Amino acid sequence: MDNYIVSARKYRPSTFQSVVGQKALTQTLKNAINNNKLAHAYLFCGPRGVGKTSCARIFAKTINCLSPTETGEACNACESCRAFNEQRSYNIHELDAASNNGVDDIRELIAQVQIPPQIGKYKVFIIDEVHMLSAAAFNAFLKTLEEPPHHAIFILATTEKHKLLPTILSRCQIYDFNRISPKDTIEHLQYVAAQEGVNAEPQALGVIARKADGGMRDALSIFDQVVSFTNGNVTYQAVIDNLNVLDYEYFFRVTDAFLENNVSQALLILNEIIARGFDPQHFITGLSSHLREVMVSSDPITLPLIEAGEEVAARYAQQAAKCSAPFLYRAIEISNECDLNYRASRNKRLLVEIALIRIAQLTAPQTPLPGNVSSGEPLRSISPQQGAPQPQIQQPAQAPQQPSDPQPTVAQTQSQPQAYTQRPMTQSTVQAPPTPTSPPPPPPRGAGKPGLPGLKSISIKGNKKVEEEAGETVRQISEMNEPVSIEALQKAWIEFTRTIPKEAVLVNTMLANKPNLIEPTRFEVVVENREQIDRINLRGADLLYYLRMTLRNSHLTMSIRESEMHEQQRAFSQREKYDLMIKHNPDLNLLKETFGLELA
Repeated sequence: MDNYIVSARKYRPSTFQSVVGQKALTQTLKNAINNNKLAHAYLFCGPRGVGKTSCARIFAKTINCLSPTETGEACNACESCRAFNEQRSYNIHELDAASNNGVDDIRELIAQVQIPPQIGKYKVFIIDEVHMLSAAAFNAFLKTLEEPPHHAIFILATTEKHKLLPTILSRCQIYDFNRISPKDTIEHLQYVAAQEGVNAEPQALGVIARKADGGMRDALSIFDQVVSFTNGNVTYQAVIDNLNVLDYEYFFRVTDAFLENNVSQALLILNEIIARGFDPQHFITGLSSHLREVMVSSDPITLPLIEAGEEVAARYAQQAAKCSAPFLYRAIEISNECDLNYRASRNKRLLVEIALIRIAQLTAPQTPLPGNVSSGEPLRSISPQQGAPQPQIQQPAQAPQQPSDPQPTVAQTQSQPQAYTQRPMTQSTVQAPPTPTSPPPPPPRGAGKPGLPGLKSISIKGNKKVEEEAGETVRQISEMNEPVSIEALQKAWIEFTRTIPKEAVLVNTMLANKPNLIEPTRFEVVVENREQIDRINLRGADLLYYLRMTLRNSHLTMSIRESEMHEQQRAFSQREKYDLMIKHNPDLNLLKETFGLELA
C-alpha cells in the first residue's frame, strides 16, 4: 500500500508559476533574480496558508540554480536543484522560531552564516514565525541581519508583522502576501480534483473556498476531508452536510419572504434552521453576508465584489432586481445591529426574530388613517387586504389669517411632501415635522386654513355630521396652548427617555442635560459638546412632538447650544460640593464653625 500524502503537501508549489494568487509578488522576485538585484534580507508576511514559506523555498532554490530557465524558474536538473528537491541541500537552512526562539538558537544560526556555500552562490536562512523570537534573540540577531556576509540571505516569514521590532522591519524588504480569492481557490481545487480523479461540483468547491477564508492550505485540507466523506463524489449537499454550513437557499427564501412582507414565513424559516442545529447568530451573520451580496449585485460596477460562482451570482442578480436600494441598506443595518447585540442579549432567539420582523416590515404598505389626534393617538397603518382606505376629511371654510403670527400655516404644511426622513439639523432651534409613524404637531393658533396635517384632503360634501366633527377636532388641536411649567417640562423630558431604552447614549445625554424654560413657549438645552447637539437633533422631531402633545402646547419650541467654559464647571469632590452649597447658603459655614463640623 502506497503512503498517502495529503493534498496540501502533494500539491505544494515548486515553481513561481505554480504559486496561486500571488502573481505580482512572484513576478517581483523573478525580476530581482533576473536582474541580479538581491537584497540580503526579506520579510514575507501575510495570513496563514497563502504561500509565504513556499515562496521562500522556491526563491532559495532558484537563486542557487546553476542553469535557470528563460522564464526565471529553476531548472530542477542541476546538482543544486536535485539536492534541494531531495532535501539534502546544505545551502538552505530553515529555523522554526516558534520552538527555537532563544538566544542560543540565534547564536548557532549566526555561526552557520559564516560558512560559505559548497554548491551554488548563496546560503539562504529561512526563519518561520519570526515574531516568536524573544527580545534578547532579536537583539542578538540585529547586527548579523544588517551586515551579513555577501553569500548569506535571510528570509523571515510571519503572520503577525506588527509584533516585529521596528529595527527588524527597517533591515528587510517587506513583501505582503494577500489572501487568495475564492475564484483562484476554486480554479486550483478543480485542478487538484482533475489530477486525483475526483468528481466535484463548482458550487461545492465554492463552499470550500469560502470556508477556507483565503488560505490555500486550509482549502486543500477541507477538500481532502470532503473527498473522504463523499468517497470521491463531491456535491454541494455533501459539502454543507459535512462542514455544517448553512445552505444559501435559506437566505434566498427568507429574503423573498421579506419582499412579500410575510413575517410568518420568515419566522418559520428561522425555526427550521434552528431545528437543524444551527445557532441563530450563525444565521443572522449569514443573512448579513447574503444581503451584502444582493446589494453589490444590483450595480454592474460592484459585480466583481461578489464572492460566488456564476450560477449563484446569477441568482443574486435576479433577487437584486426585486429589491430597492433603501430596503437593502436598512435591512443590512438591522441585521448587523442584531449581530452586534447578540452576545449581550438574554433571549437570543427573540432578538433574531425581532430583527426579521423589522426587516419584513420595511416592505409593508403604509396607509395613513386619522386617529384621535387631539389626544396624541398615533396614526395607524393598514395593508390593502384590510379594506379600502377610508375617505379623509375635507377642510372647512378658511379662517381669517393673522399676519403678525410668524408660524407657518397649516396650508403651507400640507403642501410639503408626506414622507419624512430624519436627518441631523443644522440650526439650533428644533421644530417637529410630521413623520409617517406618528401624528404631526398640532398647527399654530390662527393658521390660515385649518385641517389635519399629514392627511390628504378629499371631498366629503353632503355629510354635515362628519364636517362638524372634523371642524371640532381641528379647533381643539389649533387651540392647544396650555401654560408650560419647568417642572412639567423636565418631567416630560425624562418620560421621553423611557420610550427609547435602546438608545443608551442619547438617554444618558438627556438625563445629564435637562431643559430650562427661558420663555413661556421656548426652552433651552445646554450641552457640553457639538456631538451631544447632533445626537439630540437626530431625535429632535420625535422629542419636540412628544413634549407638545404631553404638555398640550402646540407653540413649544426648543433650542440647543454648547455650554460656555464657566458653565462646564461641576462639583465632583466633597470640598467642591461644600463650596457650592456655601455659595448658595452662607449660613452653612456659620453652622459648621459653631458645632465644629468637618467634611467626611
